[in-house]
Amino acid sequence: MAAMSPHRYLLPLALILTGCAQSPDPGPERIVEQRATDASAPRGTALLRDTMIGAHNRARAAVNVPPLVWDDRLAGSARAYAEEMARTGRFAHADQPHGPLREGENLWTGTRGAYRYDEMIGHWVAERRDFVDRPTPAFSRTGRWEDVAHYTQIVWRNTQRIGCAMASTATDDYLVCRYSPAGNVVGQRAF
Repeated sequence: MAAMSPHRYLLPLALILTGCAQSPDPGPERIVEQRATDASAPRGTALLRDTMIGAHNRARAAVNVPPLVWDDRLAGSARAYAEEMARTGRFAHADQPHGPLREGENLWTGTRGAYRYDEMIGHWVAERRDFVDRPTPAFSRTGRWEDVAHYTQIVWRNTQRIGCAMASTATDDYLVCRYSPAGNVVGQRAF
């Protein structure tokens, strides 16, 4: 069977990091990976919820922070934004008000059906390799906060609730996870 070449884009969490951007972002890096099969990855709302809450809580347990609980309101907010990205093709963080009602946000996109949910969150958790325990935004060994901001939102000690959803186009999947309270607060440590 011929291997497909899916793409995935990872967009760093730009939440609450006002003042950290240095120049206009040229967009997410394009990464091409080989696949061993043409079969679509399993899908479903319950599978997404179970995979996301499980993977988030394993990452949190590894750094001794309390587990997250699933929040249907956050999942609805994530669904609305995933559908908006799928409809518009604009892969970027949502415009949100500043303040206590702001939701944390992690985004992922890739070839439709090419990635399992655990692979999607695995890309975020893998950012741990570049994490250093310093206050935001100095928490990346690369010097670029964007390289670890998905991971730090996952393990942010004050975050208590999560909700995720996915929407698709004919060619791409868009995953959105929303968090409350939001993480990546400038001047604070992740855990």
